[in-house]
Amino acid sequence: MERQAETGAELVRAIFAESATIHEMAAESLSDVIAAAATALTEALRAGNKVLLCGNGGSAADAQHIAAELAGRLRVDRRGLPAIALTVNPSVMTALANDYGYDMVFARQVEALGRKGDVLVGISTSGSSTNVVRALEAARTAGLVTVGLVGQDAGAMAELCDHLVAAPTEDTQRIQEIHIAAGHAICEIVEAALFGQ
Repeated sequence: MERQAETGAELVRAIFAESATIHEMAAESLSDVIAAAATALTEALRAGNKVLLCGNGGSAADAQHIAAELAGRLRVDRRGLPAIALTVNPSVMTALANDYGYDMVFARQVEALGRKGDVLVGISTSGSSTNVVRALEAARTAGLVTVGLVGQDAGAMAELCDHLVAAPTEDTQRIQEIHIAAGHAICEIVEAALFGQ
């Protein structure tokens, strides 16, 4: 949506209104796939598997945020769940980038940590981040369940995800807002399924 000559509080209201509209669209179009992704995580965790997450920039922050909700708690005081953001170890990231190139920083970690039955959540607003795509390819090879959080144009990730949450917009900020709302919904469903409320 194009911005007029808005300033201050008017711009804030316009941003919130735009976000609310996209959240309503997402609630209509994505509820089933988000619920299915939550079920996939629930089944994996119930079976003793783990969740790996990856992304770049704001999507890296979202990966870490979702991992923290699973390892910590959301609404229920319960045991921690095994969730690892592949973005948080600078020594591993820089070694892999140096030795194999940045495109492989997540795929190599999936090879090292991923086991059949685990879940990989790849997050990319464009759907085409090469290192996330490579991680999803490695996950498919290793027998992981794949979940993608993308924008309206799902890019190369569309063919690599068992569950694809495609935010109904091309605006990066609004996509990221849908991604964290979807992440919270997934975590809440997982927590309720495994531990009750």
